[in-house]
Amino acid sequence: MNFLVRMFLRSLVAALLMSSTGRAETIAPADPSGTWLTEDGRARIRLERCGPVHDRVCGFIVWMKDPLDSHGQPFRDSFNPDPDKRTRALLGHQLILGLKLTPEGKFDGDIYNAEDGKSYAVSLWRDKSDRLKLKGCLLKLLCQTQTWTQTLDVQPGQLVGLTGDVGGPRADREWASLPAPVKAKSAAK
Repeated sequence: MNFLVRMFLRSLVAALLMSSTGRAETIAPADPSGTWLTEDGRARIRLERCGPVHDRVCGFIVWMKDPLDSHGQPFRDSFNPDPDKRTRALLGHQLILGLKLTPEGKFDGDIYNAEDGKSYAVSLWRDKSDRLKLKGCLLKLLCQTQTWTQTLDVQPGQLVGLTGDVGGPRADREWASLPAPVKAKSAAK
């Protein structure tokens, strides 16, 4: 009798496994929020939820290995196509622009490159609990993948304040909006 029960359970498990293969299912994403050291070690990027309902992911430069130019001035976003942003310091600016969750559990959208003032398609996902994969593409043909490492310490010069506050990074206007406050219902008298 025990043998028949085990065989039945094994057959049931095998049938369930086979029936689930081939179906497109949404993978639960591992939230990429946190501070990440870029592969080349030149910057730390803070990823956090953004957008009116916090369903997107935005990223900010919160630390740079070399934040000053040869004149001792902060590096500026001088190649930005928006003239109003060309004088902003690179430290604290937003470079990951509202990535959206995909059915595969990755976050897709655009990343801004201050070195040439252009935006590129990007996809990111957690590879391991302390590793983030970031795949950037030019025209969907030329792609490169980097591995970023999560950091928990704070380096001298790192921005640690909340986004938009003193000592924190600054969100671009389109991602700084917060959801409208919920009005409390009046108590019936």
